[in-house]
Amino acid sequence: MNHLWTKRLVNLLRLSALIVAFSSSISASANNVILIIGDGMDDNQITIARNYLVGSNGQLLLDQLPMRSAVQVLSVDEDNPKRAIYVADSANSATSMATGGITSPGRIGTTAGADLDMVNIVELAKQQDIKIGLVTTASITDATPASFYAHVNERGCENPEAMVNYEKYAGIVIDCSQDLKGNGGLGSISEQLISSGVDVALGGGMKHFTPLAEGSEQTVLGLAETNGYKVISDAEQLSGDHGGKLLGLFSPSTMPVRWHGEDGREAEKAKTSFLHRFHNMLGSVTYPEPMGCEDNPGYAGMPSLAAMTATALTELQSDEASFFLMVESASIDKQAHGRKACGSIGELQQLDEALAVALEFAKSSPDTLILVTADHGHAAQILSERTIYEGIDIPIYSPGYLVRVNTPEGAIMTVNYATNNFVSEEHTGISVPLLTNQEGIGRVSAMIRQPDIFTLVKDYLLD
Repeated sequence: MNHLWTKRLVNLLRLSALIVAFSSSISASANNVILIIGDGMDDNQITIARNYLVGSNGQLLLDQLPMRSAVQVLSVDEDNPKRAIYVADSANSATSMATGGITSPGRIGTTAGADLDMVNIVELAKQQDIKIGLVTTASITDATPASFYAHVNERGCENPEAMVNYEKYAGIVIDCSQDLKGNGGLGSISEQLISSGVDVALGGGMKHFTPLAEGSEQTVLGLAETNGYKVISDAEQLSGDHGGKLLGLFSPSTMPVRWHGEDGREAEKAKTSFLHRFHNMLGSVTYPEPMGCEDNPGYAGMPSLAAMTATALTELQSDEASFFLMVESASIDKQAHGRKACGSIGELQQLDEALAVALEFAKSSPDTLILVTADHGHAAQILSERTIYEGIDIPIYSPGYLVRVNTPEGAIMTVNYATNNFVSEEHTGISVPLLTNQEGIGRVSAMIRQPDIFTLVKDYLLD
């Protein structure tokens, strides 16, 4: 027996043991869990959005939830899994929430080093006929949603054409050969979604379903329909009673964001005068001009995160069966990578609207635990509109990228990005918030580890 099949057997045995434990403790009650994830949504991002959306004296809906905790994000080194690293990516941090395990950046549902599959909440839930829904503004195959149903060694292996020596970007090549079905694996992420049993999956990512499935003359999308999924691709198709399994793919990749900077502007470097080139204590500095946030034309026709959440809840709710729904506002993170504060603000607004839908649902289904959290921190800091040292007659300014946003309350908010000098900002290692509805009181302590979210979800579904 080769090592790949040995690995698969070990994984199946581990899954069987967990399912036995899961089955022995399940009750007949129909408890539901809605896990809302703001990708990259640390307290900096929340504060930036609050200032713009409701003013510094206002409150977002998520600010009004009755329980607040902090979550320590945990990661390990790929080459030495016993060694901690302090900044996560969406793949390994979402894997922690989905499986209760700790792994290295880039991995989806697999352990660092040994590459063993970690049993996720979807696999456990499906064994007990608990319904599963996944909603995101990213590709439905992107790292966060994929971590709840898939197992691959690299998050970029999203479709059958991206499995072997695939150039992800800028010369970075990934390889998931061991995860090919022909090598005893489960196939690409899109292929794993349609075989996962997930009941509702809504988001972007159509391009990951159009390639031929491995060893098949059908596309992945065609196999989805063969497997009983109703496929929709238009916002108007969200309404109505669909019945059965539902797959909604509303854009080729990540869904367009609601807002962008005025005239497409993003953060810019402060500009120094010619004299400053000769000595850092000489010359003057000019800050980027303030700007407003405006509607992004590319967003037209897209379903909102709230609309997708409402459809998912309609499809999942039952008088007898429990459900688990994960909702992700993905581009808080993706816009922060691009130093685009307005895009992140609009995505956080979308999260707050989706939370409103979830809370309204919970009014008629009180046995519903709502958790709102983030996978990791991200670049973005609010700076003083002018440095506190401006009275000193030398040019003092942030070395990062600045965006100065005109807020609706008549002020200028300066947001700074300074994790690197490259084209894309990076994540940070800060703890992230966890907020809950009334059902979280007494269940969540003041400080938890990210893998504990898996335990919260599992225990509530079994309560």
